[in-house]
Amino acid sequence: MVNAVSDAYSIRAAEYVERFASMDAVHPSDRQLVATWADGIEGAVLDAGCGPGQWTNFLNEAGIPALGVDLAPEFIGHARVAYPGIPFRTGSLDALDIKTGTIGGVLAWYSLIHHEPDAIRTPLLEFSRVLSPGGALLIGFFDGQVVEKFDHAVVQAYRWPVSDLSDELVAAGFDVVETHARTTTGQRSHGAILAVRGGAR
Repeated sequence: MVNAVSDAYSIRAAEYVERFASMDAVHPSDRQLVATWADGIEGAVLDAGCGPGQWTNFLNEAGIPALGVDLAPEFIGHARVAYPGIPFRTGSLDALDIKTGTIGGVLAWYSLIHHEPDAIRTPLLEFSRVLSPGGALLIGFFDGQVVEKFDHAVVQAYRWPVSDLSDELVAAGFDVVETHARTTTGQRSHGAILAVRGGAR
């Protein structure tokens, strides 16, 4: 599945960059949520599944050191040109090339939507590993009544009920701090979960 996702985004990278590689395409409430979350983090933030790098740059402009990791080389190439000086690297969220306990926060904004339900815990455990004790995690995802697959514009993706994804986070060593949901007419329902590693709040 990892190769399928990488290949699918690589094929459509130029189209994706044109449509979404700007903070102008981000809902104002999402921007505020991420900014507020990141403001309380000590240390660097990993933008996990950074895509073209707009969120990584957003965090750096806010004075928060951030690095971006993504499967698609085309996205990383774009990000390095668009945002010179910010570290970007190609890599899998299932096996991060980051030392244990060295990251203050992980932003996984719609980067886990393509993981199959029986595989979702792998990246969550990796996030727990790289985070320092009490480190913060913020996940953005498609909300739904049940865990179900749907035809995403790029490659198949999954909706998750907040409760089910929260259970996966707890099983991976996180404490869920708060959850958010947003429904907009004509758009898929959105969910977000804030959690911390190791029981610290």
